Amino acid sequence: MTSHEIRSQFLDFFKSKGHQIVPSAPLVIKNDPTLMFTNAGMNQFKDYFLGNKIPQFKRIADTQKCLRVSGKHNDLEEVGHDTYHHTMFEMLGNWSFGDYFKKEALEWAWELLTEVYKLPKERLYVSVFEGDTDDNLPADDEARDIWKTMIDESRILYGSKKDNFWEMGDTGPCGPCSEIHIDLRPQEEVNRVPGKDLVNNDHPQVVEIWNNVFIQFERQWNPAKGGANALLEFETKYSGDKTDSAFKKARAGKHSEVTMLKELPAKHVDTGMGFERLCMAIQKKQSNYDTDVFQPLIQFIATTSGKKYGQEKWADIAMRVIADHIRAISFTIADGQLPSNNKAGYVIRRILRRAVRYGYTYLGFKEPFLYRIVPVLANQFANVFPELKAQEDFVAKVIREEESTFLRTLGTGIQKFEDYIENEFTNLDDSVASVIESEFGEATLKTINGEFAFQLYDTFGFPKDLTDLLAREKGWLVDDEGFVKAMQVQKERSRAAASSETGDWITVSDEEDVQFLGYDELETYSHIIKYREIKNKNKTQYQIVLDKTPFYAESGGQVGDTGYLEANSEKVYITDTKKENDLIIHFTDKLPSNLEADFHAVVNASKRSLTQNNHSATHLLHAALKQVLGNHVNQKGSLVNDNVLRFDFSHFTKMTDEEIARVEKIVNQKIRENIVLDEKRNVPIAKATAELGATALFGEKYGDFVRVITFDPKYSVELCGGTHVKATGQIGYFKIVSESAVAAGVRRIEAITAEKAETVINEQLAVLSELKELLKNPKDLVKSVESLLEEKNQLSKQIEAFQLQEAQAIKADLLNKVIKNNGVTVIAEKVSLPTTESLKKIAYELNAKVDNLFLVLAANVEGKPQIAVMISDNLVQEKKLNAGAIVKELAKEIKGGGGGQPFFATAGGTDINGLDRVVEKARALLG
Repeated sequence: MTSHEIRSQFLDFFKSKGHQIVPSAPLVIKNDPTLMFTNAGMNQFKDYFLGNKIPQFKRIADTQKCLRVSGKHNDLEEVGHDTYHHTMFEMLGNWSFGDYFKKEALEWAWELLTEVYKLPKERLYVSVFEGDTDDNLPADDEARDIWKTMIDESRILYGSKKDNFWEMGDTGPCGPCSEIHIDLRPQEEVNRVPGKDLVNNDHPQVVEIWNNVFIQFERQWNPAKGGANALLEFETKYSGDKTDSAFKKARAGKHSEVTMLKELPAKHVDTGMGFERLCMAIQKKQSNYDTDVFQPLIQFIATTSGKKYGQEKWADIAMRVIADHIRAISFTIADGQLPSNNKAGYVIRRILRRAVRYGYTYLGFKEPFLYRIVPVLANQFANVFPELKAQEDFVAKVIREEESTFLRTLGTGIQKFEDYIENEFTNLDDSVASVIESEFGEATLKTINGEFAFQLYDTFGFPKDLTDLLAREKGWLVDDEGFVKAMQVQKERSRAAASSETGDWITVSDEEDVQFLGYDELETYSHIIKYREIKNKNKTQYQIVLDKTPFYAESGGQVGDTGYLEANSEKVYITDTKKENDLIIHFTDKLPSNLEADFHAVVNASKRSLTQNNHSATHLLHAALKQVLGNHVNQKGSLVNDNVLRFDFSHFTKMTDEEIARVEKIVNQKIRENIVLDEKRNVPIAKATAELGATALFGEKYGDFVRVITFDPKYSVELCGGTHVKATGQIGYFKIVSESAVAAGVRRIEAITAEKAETVINEQLAVLSELKELLKNPKDLVKSVESLLEEKNQLSKQIEAFQLQEAQAIKADLLNKVIKNNGVTVIAEKVSLPTTESLKKIAYELNAKVDNLFLVLAANVEGKPQIAVMISDNLVQEKKLNAGAIVKELAKEIKGGGGGQPFFATAGGTDINGLDRVVEKARALLG
C-alpha cells in the first residue's frame, strides 16, 4: 500500500464505524496559553474534554498535523539520527466523547491493524496500565480482559504510569492508556530475543504505533496538601539538577501528593496512531525514512547535492534531517507562523537553521537550498493538506530569505570561532603554556570555553553542535559543563521573569453554557459560573466566567473588551477579556463581595466603537490591497484596538507612494459609500467559501458553521468572528501612517481611523500653519524651504573651509613646539578645535610628517574635554609604548575614560579644567 492508501483506509474504516471525518487543525495553536503548537491529535478537541464546549459529533476521526520540538514532547535532537523520531508528523486518531469506551476502541484497533492492514498478529504486543500506589490507582484489568479475547495473554504487558497513564498537564483530564507495539526485526533476531523484552526500550524496530487513551479522571489540586503552591515551593527549593531523572521522579512523587483524582461523569476515548511508523510497518521497511512518505524528498535532496543516499553516514543523517525539517518549516509557515526571534517563531527559525547547518556541513550546500524542496512537498500533500500548495510560492520565498540570512550567520560564527582560537591560544607565551600543560595537562589548552560556546549559540544563533564539530576537526573539545551552566543561568533568569501560578476553577453555579451576546448587546445581566486566582510576577488577578456576556474576547487580532460588573452598588472593573480553549474569560483585579449576585455586565462602549472602526477598516484595506497589488495578497496577522490598526500581508516589495495613495483612496471611497454591513451567522463553511466567496485565512481553524462579514459582495466578503460597524460611514476617515517590512515576504501597514485620524491631521495642519508663519507666509512653502536648505548647505561648506584653515594653522603651530628627547619627537599641547574629527585628522597628519612621534593633544572641543595620543609604529615596537594604556591614564585628569590601538587612542571626559594637567602628565611620562 502507498501512504495515500494507508491514510484513506484509516479514515474510511472509522467512517464506516459512524465517525465524522474532520480536517486537521493548524499546527500553530491560538487561544491556548499552555501550548505553542499542536503536538497531539487531541489538541483541537481539548474543550470537549474540559467541558467548555459540547461536541457536535459524539464520534470523530481525522489525520492531524503535529509538531513536537518544545516542552516535554521534544524529539528534535533524535530527528535524523534514528529511524522513527520526527519534528512534524501525522497523527491518525479516532475519538469518542461520552459514547463508546474501551471495548469498542480496542476491538476496532485490532480489526483495522490485523484484518484491513494485514499486519502479522504474532508481531504485535499490547500494554495496559499496571496501577500506581502514589495515586491509589488499580491496574487496568478491564482493558486487559478485553485484550485477552483477541491476543495471547503472553503478549499483554503491564506498563508503568510513565508509559501507560496519559495526562494533559499538571491538572486536567487524564486516564490509563493501552498501547499497541510492533516488532519489525528480522526473524533470526526475534528468535534470539523476544519482542516483549524490547517494548518501550527505544529499540528502532520495536516501536509503538497506536495509543488508546481512556479519559476517565480529572486531576485537581488538593488544597489540603498545599496544591500548586506546594509544588512550586518544592521546585524552587530543589537543589539538584532540574534536568535529570532524579528531579523528574521526585517531582512526580510530589505532584501526586498535592493533587487528587476525581472520576469524570462522562468518559472519553482519545487515540493516536503515528502515520509514519504505520507506513514503515505496512510497507515492511526498517526506517520511517525509507517509506514513500519521505523518499521523494530524500531523493530530491540527494540529486541536488550530488550524493547518493545510503552510502555515507553523516550525509544520510543530513538528508533525513532536511527531509524531516522541511515538512515542519513549510507547514508551520503555511499555517501562519513566520520565523522570528521569540516564542513559536523562534522554534521554527531554530528548526530551519538546524536543517541549513546539516546541509552546509555534510552536503556542501553553501547557497540557499531548502526552498527548492517546497514544490516537491506541496505536490506530495496537495490532496491531504492543500494549504501548502495554495501558498507554495510564499512559503518558498520566506524560507529562502531565512536561509540567506543564516548562511551569513554561519560564516560569521565560523570566523568568530577562528578568532577566538587565535586570540585565546596562539598568543600564549611559551613559558605560560608549558606551566599550564604541566599542571593541568595538554587538554586544558585545547578546550573551548563553555561560556564562549553559549555566546555563539545565544547571541549569534550559531548551533552548539556545529561548535562541537569545528572543535573536533582541530582535535579540541568544548566545555559542555560550562555551556550547560551558562544556559541554565539564562533559563532560571527567564523562568523567574515569567513565573506564574494558576489556581483551580472554583464553581459558583451549575450553569454550563456560556452565551456571547456582544454582537448585539453592550450590556446584559449575568451570573458568575466559576472563577480562579492567577498570580503572575507577584501580582494577583482573577479570571471570571459568566453565563451570559457582552464582552468580546481577544481573538482574530481584535483586542478584548473592558468595562465593569455591577451589583448592589459595587463595581468590579473588567481589565481584559481573553479566550482560553474557546472559553470566554474576564480579567479583574478583585472579586465581587457577593459572587452569587445578579451582575449588570457593561462593556466600555467608546473603546468598543473605536475598535470596531479599525476592525472594519482592515476588511476594506485587505480588499483594496488585493485590487492594487494583486490576488497574492493575503492577511498574515493583525492587531486591532481603539487607537490603531496594524495589518500584516504577503507581498515581496516595498509599496510605492503611489500604491499607498491608491489604497487609501479606495478605502476612503468605500467609507463614503456608507456600505451597510451584511452579517450572516451560522453559515455552513462550504457554502460560505464556495457560494458566497468568503475569504478564509490560512492558519485559522474554522468550525462547520461560520460567520460571514460582507461589505458589498463585489468588494469584501470574509469569514470573521470580530465585531464591526453597522455601516462603513461610521469609520469616518482612513489614513495610512506607515508601511514597512516584518519578515521575508511580509509587509505591515499601520493606519488610523475616525477621531484618531482627525486628531493627527489637525496636528499636522497646526504644524504646517506654524511653519508658514515662521517663514512669513510664503506663496510657495516648498520652494521657500528648499531655498533655506540650499542656503544652509552653502553656509556649512563655508564653515568647513574655515575650520580646515583653523586646523592647518594649529598644526603649523604644533610643529613649532616640537621637543626632541632621546630620539623621540614629543608634542604635548593643549588646543581648541571645532570637532573631534579635526582632532583625529591633525594627529594622523602630524604622524605622517614627523618621525619618531610621541603626540598628546588635550583638546577643548566646543566646551568638552578630549584627548588624542598618537605614537609612531617604530616607538610602539622598540620602546613598548601603548597609546591605549597611556590615554586611559591621562583620562583620569578629565574624569573620563577611553582606549584604542597601540599606535592611536582617544578619550573623553567631563572636567574641562583638567586639560592642563593632561599636558603636564604627558610630558612627565617621557621625562
